[in-house]
Amino acid sequence: MSFLGNVLWFIFGGLFSGLSWILSGVIWCITIVGIPYGKQCFKFASMSFAPFGKEIEYGGGVPSLPANVIWIIFLVFRWL
Repeated sequence: MSFLGNVLWFIFGGLFSGLSWILSGVIWCITIVGIPYGKQCFKFASMSFAPFGKEIEYGGGVPSLPANVIWIIFLVFRWL
């Protein structure tokens, strides 16, 4: 069933979406700073071509929430 879903997805938009992600990844990889973002774009591209039957694992990112809250607080107090 996932094969049929992947074929239909690829025909009706997966090709365009995957190529868009590849183009974005190439553009991001032009600079050294953008290489990590470009690598993630390539991962999105592989997921976009055939999403059915694949699993996504959450890699963490818990410390980013408190850091963002602190950053926003400092930003708000700077403008007061």
